[in-house]
Amino acid sequence: MKCFAVRRAAPAAAALVLLTVAGPVACTSSAGLPEPEPPAPRGEAARACRSLHAALPERIEEQPRRPLSEETEYAAVWGAPSITLRCGVDRPAKLDPADRTYDPSAEAVVVNDVAWLAEERPDGYRFTTTERTVWVEVTVADELAPEISVLVDLAAPVAAHIPLDPLWESYYGTEESPSPETASDADTDADVEDAEHTEHTERAEPAEEAAGPGHEHGSGG
Repeated sequence: MKCFAVRRAAPAAAALVLLTVAGPVACTSSAGLPEPEPPAPRGEAARACRSLHAALPERIEEQPRRPLSEETEYAAVWGAPSITLRCGVDRPAKLDPADRTYDPSAEAVVVNDVAWLAEERPDGYRFTTTERTVWVEVTVADELAPEISVLVDLAAPVAAHIPLDPLWESYYGTEESPSPETASDADTDADVEDAEHTEHTERAEPAEEAAGPGHEHGSGG
């Protein structure tokens, strides 16, 4: 199911940055098709990006994924005209307080619970994740309009492999659900406790009955 919404992007101060300086947005393959220039994330950002890369779909909006001239786990491309993805890019200028184009009220789109900053360009749109610990950038050619539809196929892998910023986890009230094993253990403990309580009650009842006549006999004497 497709789910679109629009809201204000978070101020830059609310984001946890785990990235390095990225290179130019695109280069050209030997076949003359544009290709994204891979970023160079490090640490936790690099691990998250590699995990995302392994989960990316083979097709987006019927556009097949195509190989890059240089193999990388930090960029991907589909179709021609192109859909490109880069993981571990810089913070968008609109969300950078040090940049003259900074706009803390910039609009974001939310597609299947993943928020993106949306920026129109002469040749299409650029979308960049917000509310997450790593910036993931997706560009979509205007020939593929409505460009936002591309984000539907990317929402699930991004949500699964690019963690929410801790501040947004608190905002959404995200809590880790107990595993089936943990829930099963808790149920077993509760059953044992109930059984022990029942056994204790059954033992106590005869004792009270035995105490009753003795008490009456004593009082009658």
